[in-house]
Amino acid sequence: MSAVPPAAANSAADGAADLTPDVAVGQTRELTLVRDLTRTRIVQYAGASGDFNPVHTDERFAVEAAGYPSVFAHGMLTMGMAGRVITEWFGPESPLRYEARFRTPVFPGATLTARAEVESVDGSAGTATVTLAVTDQHGAVVMTGTAVVRTSAGGAGSENK
Repeated sequence: MSAVPPAAANSAADGAADLTPDVAVGQTRELTLVRDLTRTRIVQYAGASGDFNPVHTDERFAVEAAGYPSVFAHGMLTMGMAGRVITEWFGPESPLRYEARFRTPVFPGATLTARAEVESVDGSAGTATVTLAVTDQHGAVVMTGTAVVRTSAGGAGSENK
């Protein structure tokens, strides 16, 4: 029979606590979401989502009929990519609520960066409210949002069995 070292035993006993970041108001994280967004990726998202609006998939329509300089990405593609800054920071099961506002179209060739900042922490609920801003390579804000995330295993939305 082999003994488990005390440090390993504590880690195993703590379980999710080891994965819980220390969260404080004002903390930030930044993540590059995509470099040189391709038309292929936009069309792949159209296929995955079922949203084949021609402003996203048909160059001629987007330019001639709709008056845009090109096709552009679905807002939900941007929102989905931006969610990575939350899930990579707090974990894939942490988001409890996530909402966004699309500010300007994202065109092929864009490089997008997400910045998240902790706005408030509710220690008793085990949650934090995080604001997000996604900017393109020119510094234009293309999306803003808010997420409420679980910061501890016993936080709101968890199921204690």
